[in-house]
Amino acid sequence: MGNSATSIKEPLPMQPQQPTSYGKAMGIIGTLFFIFGFVTWLNSVLIPFLKQACEISDFEVFFVTFAFYISYLVMAIPSSAILKKIGFTKGMSLGLLIMAVGSLIFIPAAYTRSFPLFLLGLFAQGTGLTLLQAASNPYVTILGPIEKAAQRISIMGICNKVAGMIGIFVLVQLLFSDAAQLSARIETLTGAAKEAELQALAQRVVVPYLVMTVVLLALAFMVRKSDLPEINTEEEGTVVEEAGAKKGIPPHLLLGVVCIFAYVGVEVLAIDSLALYGEYNGLEKMVATNLGIYSLIALTVGYLSGIVLIPKVISQKTGLIICASLALILSVAALATTGWTSIICVILLSLSHALMWPGIWPLAMNKAGKYTKIGAAFMVMAICGGAILPLIYGAIAKGSDRHIAYVVMLPCYLYILYYGLSGHKVGLKKA
Repeated sequence: MGNSATSIKEPLPMQPQQPTSYGKAMGIIGTLFFIFGFVTWLNSVLIPFLKQACEISDFEVFFVTFAFYISYLVMAIPSSAILKKIGFTKGMSLGLLIMAVGSLIFIPAAYTRSFPLFLLGLFAQGTGLTLLQAASNPYVTILGPIEKAAQRISIMGICNKVAGMIGIFVLVQLLFSDAAQLSARIETLTGAAKEAELQALAQRVVVPYLVMTVVLLALAFMVRKSDLPEINTEEEGTVVEEAGAKKGIPPHLLLGVVCIFAYVGVEVLAIDSLALYGEYNGLEKMVATNLGIYSLIALTVGYLSGIVLIPKVISQKTGLIICASLALILSVAALATTGWTSIICVILLSLSHALMWPGIWPLAMNKAGKYTKIGAAFMVMAICGGAILPLIYGAIAKGSDRHIAYVVMLPCYLYILYYGLSGHKVGLKKA
């Protein structure tokens, strides 16, 4: 291809790329989605780990997901402004640098066994991811035809979930390889001896997060030096607007923001609560903390299905409706059963989640016109559903139990089904 520095500065229109630049761009974005997954899904291991190391309750431990995902609400609009000022490529590099700072904070947090400091590190990581998401998701959506956007997002989803599986497996081995013996030993200790054991446990995260810091810094440098082309979403002819459309953000886009909020909430809850739910059902900690891997496998199977089926066999909208219906059935089944049956139902919820993000995002951004950028920022802000819903689950679980608390999922799936059926058409003119 041989892009020159001069040609890189010219913004590309919102249309399919030439094969060479398309492949290169997809490769770089795929790497970033790999990083998303590696960092994001480690929370499912950190929750049981920090619950034990910092001696906190079911409600308090879900501030792990709150600190991580609330950053999307706080930083999405600033991220949009940053991207407008410095562009996609520099924005992605900056996001990786911020994530590296967040990983570095884990080291003093571990040495002081400070839960608030761990939360600060998670917030910083989430802040960096917010910037990356704000740049990469619209990028993937507009790299090619809109009708194949779900297929491209599904490919990115596979990168995300494979990284999550690897991250969970590695961190579980590092943190919980002797979980049964360690837990039994800690229960027999008191005072300074117990404090020393818990301190040693907390410090197990130092090496993996130090390595993560180095990798993120290296990737930030790589992305900054790449020739990833810029895309100008404000260029004339790059947005679609309906003649005579009312001023203001389209209603279907706002409803889509709520839908993303509900979807991310249930997706995060279904995975990050599994370790504690497994322990609640009598599984050993080592077994329970690995359950998230099976959820990510289910997600990956769903994404592969999306690549094969969309748009050749089913539309993005149909995929969303099918997944929302399946999720409703599985959530009811999880509540109606116990033990391994209920656990398997929660794991399979991730299969039903696979086509939700790829389905919701294009439906919400359809005909967004001049509101494309701010709409994307709102969609990213809605990722804070991953902060709110697990916290509600934790509060219910603390007041009752970890089983009945899954009732919070039902209204979310009902809303997602509504959006797939008719919500995405609200305010749009009929052809």
